[in-house]
Amino acid sequence: MPHLPIERWAKDAGSPADNPVVLTVEGAHGPVIHAVTKAAADRGAYPGARLTDARALDPALIALPADPEGDTILMERLTRWAGRWSPLVEIDGFDALRLDISGVGHLFGGEQHLAKDIQRRFAALGLTVRIAIAPTAAAAWAMAHHDPGICDDDIEARLASLHVAALRLDPGTVRTLERLGLKTIGSLIEVPRLALSRRFRGAEDVVEALDRALGRKAEPLTAAPAESPPHAALRLEEPATHPEAASQALERLIPALVRELEQRHLGARRLSLIGYRVDGSVAVGSVATAIPSREPKHLQRLLADKAAALNPEFGFDAFVLQANWAEDLGAAQESLVEEPSGERELARLVDRLTVKLGPHAVRRPKRHESHLPERASGWMSALISPSLLHEGRKEPRSGGRERGRGAKRPFSPTPLPQRGEGLDRPQRLLDRPEAIDVIYATPEGMPRRFMWRRAVHDILRVEGPERIAPEWWRQPSSSRLRDYYRVEDQAGRRYWIYREGIVGDGRGGAPSWFIHGLFG
Repeated sequence: MPHLPIERWAKDAGSPADNPVVLTVEGAHGPVIHAVTKAAADRGAYPGARLTDARALDPALIALPADPEGDTILMERLTRWAGRWSPLVEIDGFDALRLDISGVGHLFGGEQHLAKDIQRRFAALGLTVRIAIAPTAAAAWAMAHHDPGICDDDIEARLASLHVAALRLDPGTVRTLERLGLKTIGSLIEVPRLALSRRFRGAEDVVEALDRALGRKAEPLTAAPAESPPHAALRLEEPATHPEAASQALERLIPALVRELEQRHLGARRLSLIGYRVDGSVAVGSVATAIPSREPKHLQRLLADKAAALNPEFGFDAFVLQANWAEDLGAAQESLVEEPSGERELARLVDRLTVKLGPHAVRRPKRHESHLPERASGWMSALISPSLLHEGRKEPRSGGRERGRGAKRPFSPTPLPQRGEGLDRPQRLLDRPEAIDVIYATPEGMPRRFMWRRAVHDILRVEGPERIAPEWWRQPSSSRLRDYYRVEDQAGRRYWIYREGIVGDGRGGAPSWFIHGLFG
């Protein structure tokens, strides 16, 4: 995954691909470029270069701190996810995965189809991959970094044309080999082994690197052992065909699962009741919780309907209750002298509604790091990020909003929800701003009348402007400023409107007006 850091950042930040952004890490002599966007690469920036040197070529580069720890966490998640292709997967370096696919290629229709499936699934995640399949791990690494593809012929002939850096030698050894005229692996193979072993020893052992690549020395994978999820099993002496069999099994499985969760200090977030039928088929009922839980009564109530819906058909001979997703849950005291916060009760309500209505029908607000009103919030499943239950909306980025000069405040209406130093925000925000026609005395003056949805509104009072600047890290440089006004018409109805752009800003024609929200 040659572009993992920058692609992860671009996906999280929602940044356009044409922004010249570089991610940096601290080096011995100042910031060093860790990853670059394509736009930054076209301007001469590249990983490993010092930021000062890159900015000497292009001062417009946007430098942001890299997040190596976050990249490592993503790699660990991808390692578990890649288990769909092989039971042996390990992280190789900071940007690559090694999979032992011995004996599994036929399950995907051959190695060609396996490589295409890997390419397609990583592309769906927004990640670029370079795939290579070879008889040895070292040869696969060399091909993935220098000549991707499938080695289905002589491995020595395939590696012969590659640069000696493909053997993963240290930079000093590579420079020494280049000075000796040994620039390719093929030229290195022709040198007698005894001469190479005498010249390069220890960490610079070139012969050992060649043996690993050509399969003369074993290099097995050491995949990290995966801890099995908490579960409880129940085997039946005779197949059970009664419709209540799953419900009765659930009553015995929940106490056993709760004991295991307590021993491992975990709480279940997603549970599955699996019934194994005598004909080899399975029936599954799953539920999820808003916060980690191991309360027997609550889990019993959530799974009761799912268990009753399992069809025994020819009969169940075994049941398993498994916590597919569990989180840390230690002993905690909700309150000392005051009443409990009610978070657990609210979480239980969310769980019950989700079981009855489905996970997509129960949602909660989600805030985003943006000072643009339409981007600052959205909706998410009620089962995700429970900490958002009691959090307000985030304040906008510093410097993204400023009070317009000479702003008049001709009226003080009833208090509305406050937000920092800016104008009051409306209780109802439109999903997307709608264009309106506005009459004003001067292009920079206050609005006097506007038409929205074929109705004319004469403005009686106005407050503003509140200026919101574009998000330069997400939007193109041609984006225009916004001046927001809170207005009240003669019927007493209040609206939140804004003017996009100012006269003479060089970013388009005349300013446009939009309505963005309603008060009351």
